[in-house]
Amino acid sequence: MWVQVKSAPNLILAEMWKELFEGEGIPTRILPDPVRPGASAFSKYNVFVAKEKTHVVAEILRKI
Repeated sequence: MWVQVKSAPNLILAEMWKELFEGEGIPTRILPDPVRPGASAFSKYNVFVAKEKTHVVAEILRKI
């Protein structure tokens, strides 16, 4: 199961979060925000991680 951990105002920032989490070995997905649909670089995106890794993400975000 996937859990949303961040939301990003554009694709560039969503990719940044994805690279950070995947660099720590956390599987990550980026999906367009369903409330404001659109798949352009300037659409809002949500960042999801595997449910069992949310505690690791919380630790990473605490350290930032």
